[in-house]
Amino acid sequence: MTALFTHPSVSLNVEDAVLFVVGDVNVTLAADLAAIGVKWLQATEHTSVIFDFNQVNKASSVAISVLFEWLRACQTRDIDVQAIHFSAPLRRLASLAELDNLIDHPASALVV
Repeated sequence: MTALFTHPSVSLNVEDAVLFVVGDVNVTLAADLAAIGVKWLQATEHTSVIFDFNQVNKASSVAISVLFEWLRACQTRDIDVQAIHFSAPLRRLASLAELDNLIDHPASALVV
């Protein structure tokens, strides 16, 4: 596993084609976290990825915003998103925002 971003409250790691967010994403770190993930997505040779937010314990729209930035980068590069894994708190927030289809079926939900 390779660390792409580390801060006392949150880190971004990658292993194979999986981006792992660990910790609670806050407003002050979200832009950096999103940008570093986008940079990795722009440089990767992987044609499909998985986003893992299982270790984000605080429900926050900021974490979902980071995800959206990464999804846009994937669309730009034609990278398939195989799966999006959310912790229970993030999953509840995503359900309130009616994002269940996107989370459960990212490849079909992103077809334009």
